[in-house]
Amino acid sequence: MTVRRASHAGSWYADDAEVLDEELESWLEAVPATVDIVAASDEAAPVTLPMDGVRAIIGPHAGLSYSGATAAYAYKSINTSGIRRVFILGPSHHVFLRRCAFSQCTEYETPLGRIQVDREAISELQCKGRGAWESMGVSVDEDEHSLEMHLPYIYKTFEHCIDDIRLVPILVGNLSFEREQAFGALLAEYLESEENLFVISSDFCHWGSRFRYTWYRESDDVRAVELGGRRKGAQGRPIWKSIERLDFDGMRAISRLDHAGFRQYLDQTENTICGRHPIGVLLGAISHLFPGHPGGADNGPQLQFVKYAQSSQVADASDSSVSYASAYLQFPVKEKRIR
Repeated sequence: MTVRRASHAGSWYADDAEVLDEELESWLEAVPATVDIVAASDEAAPVTLPMDGVRAIIGPHAGLSYSGATAAYAYKSINTSGIRRVFILGPSHHVFLRRCAFSQCTEYETPLGRIQVDREAISELQCKGRGAWESMGVSVDEDEHSLEMHLPYIYKTFEHCIDDIRLVPILVGNLSFEREQAFGALLAEYLESEENLFVISSDFCHWGSRFRYTWYRESDDVRAVELGGRRKGAQGRPIWKSIERLDFDGMRAISRLDHAGFRQYLDQTENTICGRHPIGVLLGAISHLFPGHPGGADNGPQLQFVKYAQSSQVADASDSSVSYASAYLQFPVKEKRIR
């Protein structure tokens, strides 16, 4: 038995089980029953949470004091009935990978309790994609926060059946578009199953000189510039609104389930969305299951963002912020036959 320690507990989030549980509960309770769609291309009706048919969520992985309230919207969208396995895909922040890597651990520890890793599912995937996968050592696993920061919410969401839940942690490397498609195809049958939930771990724009990214567009009619040097402040829309517009454009490409369009957006803007490759793998899996099917079309998958926030509202080039967003992916709900 190899247990991955909750290595970021006590710094990125509370290490006391009672305190952590109360924080998670308060964030979840603060999510209204009906929420508005964020960054919708067209007028979209509010949705009621939780929802049937949710196969995946996108949520942030910053310290919970910053992103916990936003992440709650993603987890509140899940109807947990029938789910037995949770795949969690997070970006690698510390180790360079050109592929995806599985954990070698058998259990993941949280202050709330442990979650079992599904070694059988991992072995099955390794056989199906022979040579495609890597393994990450325990030290790499424990250094990475993008997977761990979702564990408290996963435990809390499934606490009523946690002994029956199995986890499949996947660290996603710096993938080409083609490899995002390939890994998406390997995972597609699992995404299709009602027994599985995919958690896609990603923050959005990391803005500021400390992130080496100060993209700014004063209006939709002009080209973007990098702030800094002689360009200290905004000439048109506030910087934080420019960041919001930048993020929303990317979120709309994701909502359209447009994998190629999302990749083109990243090439054009270089937006510092750290989970761009896990998102790309998800879009690759959807395109494998629903080829040529645009997001939002009737009788097809629906990916909608339900919350967006920034760690601070940037006013000038010396400031910095990180953006957080939560979304759900809903598959068409099959009608149950009455016998």
